Amino acid sequence: MKIAVVRETRPAERRVALVPEQVAKLIELGYEVAVEPAAGERALYSDDQYRDAGAEVAWGADHAATIVTSVQPLERERLQRLHAGTALMSFLPTNPPDVVRTATTAKLTAFAMELVPRISRAQSMDALSSQALVAGYRAAIVAAERLPRFFPLNMTAAGTVPPAQVLVLGAGVAGLQAIATAKRLGAVVRAYDVRTAAAEEIASMGAQPIELELGTLDGPGGYAREMTPERAQLQRELLTPFVAAADALITTAAVPGRTAPILVSRAMVEQMKPGSVVVDLASEQGGNVEGSVAGTELTIGSALVWGGANVASQMAGPASRLYGQNIANLIRLMTRNASFDPDFNDEIVRGCCVTHDGSVLHEPTRELLKGQGL
Repeated sequence: MKIAVVRETRPAERRVALVPEQVAKLIELGYEVAVEPAAGERALYSDDQYRDAGAEVAWGADHAATIVTSVQPLERERLQRLHAGTALMSFLPTNPPDVVRTATTAKLTAFAMELVPRISRAQSMDALSSQALVAGYRAAIVAAERLPRFFPLNMTAAGTVPPAQVLVLGAGVAGLQAIATAKRLGAVVRAYDVRTAAAEEIASMGAQPIELELGTLDGPGGYAREMTPERAQLQRELLTPFVAAADALITTAAVPGRTAPILVSRAMVEQMKPGSVVVDLASEQGGNVEGSVAGTELTIGSALVWGGANVASQMAGPASRLYGQNIANLIRLMTRNASFDPDFNDEIVRGCCVTHDGSVLHEPTRELLKGQGL
């Protein structure tokens, strides 16, 4: 059994699918591990570290591999070179569907890390949560770096400098980590989320939950349900004074596979004070802030708006360590009797498997492909 760790080809992607310490544990499980040269260099893991862990470092690591691991999906040409039955483990966005179609035609078994079910038994394999943790921390650091004032209260002989006021919208994993980090930096933090459990979770981080008395919108998998346009407009109106009072605004509300909701309009941002900072972690999915652009800093009114793009990769070392452990735990689950033998009756395996033996198993993806005439 052979696991291949490939080098990411997308310039913005700095993470690696497995780090050396996880390679050693998989070798103990009975696998051979082959790593492409420089696969981990952008996450600050050297080829020598992989060799010391017992891996082979060579080009063509994916040749005859049982499992090919990566962060982003492989290119079509590379997928076509793999032998039928090879298992792929990576994030696997299904729209556009080229990767899924190629994997199906080549009879590859593709597991999508973003589809790991959000159940207790799968927490150690939940790559969305692990990468959101990194992104939430990074969001708070970006806000603190770009805000032209202190985050903490400072009392000096020369006078008192009040703390920054930080507002976080969305209190999932990323939002709670942003809250915790901003609090550690000394800011006064308020936060809002539409889910039932959010107020208690926000308070547990030391922040003040905002109550809008609009009712909750709990959806499947721990995410929020889509809100009606009327509810969205009313929510924006009620949040406007909180946004205007904030020195830094961090938005984190996103659901995989859906366009992010507009929580903050351009007019709301224009009411913020000069020098204010807005960090939109949902920019790649359309943005929570009207006018934000993924990977771009721009000005709206007097506020700097930072659009997040591949944010977890900006802290590639810890992001790779967490993602690699998700991958290793998923491989461990699928290893039975000293062989790689996924049990497709297991809800975790079935839930994250998109293609297998020439068929698309993931029903939403199958319907998407039908809708596009594929």
